[in-house]
Amino acid sequence: MIVKDRSQKRQNRVRAKLAKNIGIPRLSIFRSNRHIWVQIIDDKHGKTLVSTSSKIIKAVGNSIKTAVIVGEDIATKALKKNIIKIRFDRGLYKYHGRVKALADAARAKGLKF
Repeated sequence: MIVKDRSQKRQNRVRAKLAKNIGIPRLSIFRSNRHIWVQIIDDKHGKTLVSTSSKIIKAVGNSIKTAVIVGEDIATKALKKNIIKIRFDRGLYKYHGRVKALADAARAKGLKF
């Protein structure tokens, strides 16, 4: 149970920092062993603005390459809807590996965190 407590503390800490600026949409990540899901959420109205996943894209390859493809896809979809500035919600995941690759790819495509 120690691992769950640590991850829960990390998630609470990240969400507390994100709650300060609710006017900016939030990019939320969920990852499993096989896939990665990303969505941009407007917390003010409680609506998902843009979403994508490795299942939708049918990305093949290792997990880092898949995360890069998903990051680029979410950035292009967000830019089409005129969403440039976002808050990055990594949730309970460390900023490492697939999460970092996705964030870097989204930044490279034009999103500002």
